[in-house]
Amino acid sequence: MPEPGFSRSTLLGSAVAAAIVFMGCVADICFAAAIVGETRYAKINPDTATSLEGIKAEYRRPALIPFPKENPYTPEKASLGKKLYFDTRLSVTSAQSCASCHNPGFGWGDGLAVGVGHGMAKLARRSPTIVNAAWGEIFMWDGRAASLEEQALGPIQSSGEMNMPIEQLMERLASIAEYKSIFAAVFPNEGMSAKTLADAIATFERTIVSERAPFDLWLEGNEQAISEEAKRGLVVFNTKGQCSSCHEGWNFTDDGFQDIGLPGADVGRGQFLPGILKMKHAFKTPGLREISRRGPYMHDGSVATLEEVIEHYDRGGVVRPSRSDLIKPLGLTSQEKSELVAFLKTLNSHLNPTALPDLPR
Repeated sequence: MPEPGFSRSTLLGSAVAAAIVFMGCVADICFAAAIVGETRYAKINPDTATSLEGIKAEYRRPALIPFPKENPYTPEKASLGKKLYFDTRLSVTSAQSCASCHNPGFGWGDGLAVGVGHGMAKLARRSPTIVNAAWGEIFMWDGRAASLEEQALGPIQSSGEMNMPIEQLMERLASIAEYKSIFAAVFPNEGMSAKTLADAIATFERTIVSERAPFDLWLEGNEQAISEEAKRGLVVFNTKGQCSSCHEGWNFTDDGFQDIGLPGADVGRGQFLPGILKMKHAFKTPGLREISRRGPYMHDGSVATLEEVIEHYDRGGVVRPSRSDLIKPLGLTSQEKSELVAFLKTLNSHLNPTALPDLPR
């Protein structure tokens, strides 16, 4: 059961505001890292790495969900977005919805190695979760969507996914009387359009926020909330393991792109930034909230368990010019690997079951 005082409903009630999120790294090295398609040089304070209180400060939850000023939150808009999100009529076959690949039962992913699209064809990449997408700065594994609104329309129109031309979709939705009236009420000056469709879905997606996890309770002072093994894992995460170099802040991501040395021909972010060597085979750093519910892992779903994820990073992956400077053999002990996994499991919250909406007729 969720802890009182900071539930998703509390966040929704607070609605519009910018979140207070600490963003930073805590390792005793300097390195080049790609952030939102660009490269930055991060100077790290070595004193922070050895201070447990300093580490804790990096991960405290924000109080409010951020909504963009050009698409502010209203409960009615989020409700409409939820109906659209779960409505299979948004696909050309009326067999797929957004929830087909981003299912609350699988941590808002699909539990598959790679997504399944139009005609049950396998896609090239794993379906990412939408948990905590409100804090995202760029979207898709390769960063091709600049906003959640833009992302919402992408899979709908993609021939390999929902395969629905947007004009055809708007005609279909306009033929459903209840949708016409709901759109008119939610968007009185705009009505039903591709833009308002995207605004509604994105607003609903921003309300999908991980609940307080045992890790959060520990941050708030409950020393019994996580095990001693997990506490040691947090230290490894921030020091020898160098995980925090990319998995930073309360949502455990810097929204940057790294080639982490997975084999494969997919160039990822490099498709859009061909002139930057380090972007070849680079993919977006995923957040880690609810992580043990979201396997298999990596952009291609090629790693089945968290234990295998740790083993990959400990080995350092494929050596090639584009591989991130951060990826190299770590020399972790068996105990340290177990501690890291124990820590990662403390990031699971007790999500309330998601009720399916009544769909317009």
